[in-house]
Amino acid sequence: MAQRKIAAVGLCVKPASAQAGEAARTLALRLAERGVSVFADPEAARSLGAPGQSREVLAEKVDLLVVLGGDGTLLAVAREIGEAKVPILGVNLGQLGFLAEVAPEEQLETLDHVLGGSFDTVARMRLEVRAERRGAEIARSLALNDLVIKGSDLSRMIDLEAHTEGRRVGVYHGDGLIVSTPTGSTAYNLSAGGPILMPGSRVFVLTPICPHTLTQRPLVLPDTARVEIEVRPRDGGAQLTVDGQVGARLESGDHVHAAVSAHPAHFVVSPFHSRFDVLRTKLGWGSG
Repeated sequence: MAQRKIAAVGLCVKPASAQAGEAARTLALRLAERGVSVFADPEAARSLGAPGQSREVLAEKVDLLVVLGGDGTLLAVAREIGEAKVPILGVNLGQLGFLAEVAPEEQLETLDHVLGGSFDTVARMRLEVRAERRGAEIARSLALNDLVIKGSDLSRMIDLEAHTEGRRVGVYHGDGLIVSTPTGSTAYNLSAGGPILMPGSRVFVLTPICPHTLTQRPLVLPDTARVEIEVRPRDGGAQLTVDGQVGARLESGDHVHAAVSAHPAHFVVSPFHSRFDVLRTKLGWGSG
């Protein structure tokens, strides 16, 4: 646990959320009382009546980002800060809260704990994702959770040929393929039968979606692996989605590349809950 001085905090909030706006005002008052400078993203700025700045700019000028919203808001922030190393503290104002582990009633106590300077962070792996068509790049993004390739037509199977380190892994026949980080392992990956990976694990996983054959099962790869996937829709096109939020339309013959980014996202660890507490609370995992 390292000592860190927090002199400036950036507030990022869920768009169009009155609850998030009220939480931002409450935190801004507490930060002002502690002599900490407060900066805001455009959405938080509307609630605070202050100038707003992009999340990418905020990440470069503050010592801590506080995200008020659900997991979707955290996913967006983790993507939009780019390569910044700023710690992120998530306060859950959404439904599930796998990433935003701090409950609303814990936010002030957690903030005071973090402002004290002694807190832990976990480096959460992100994937660099890019799609190419005939050698030209058509999409690029960072993924905190996952990338998903599916056929764009209902009830249509898709064939996806995967390679890693220049070696053929195989062809996945089914509804699609998920490439998931440890953070994303409790999201779509888990629903598709993939394993739960702890956040600090240095691996990621390829999980087929409704595979046509019983022999196609999730494959765990080391963080040094680089994956290339050739898209072969049987009819119509395909869709690439990153973290369920951004993506691109794909055509037959397109290639999707995924590799672990050298720039992870750094999340503040809740002082009140372990990762296993979160799994038990949110999923009922391991309870009995």
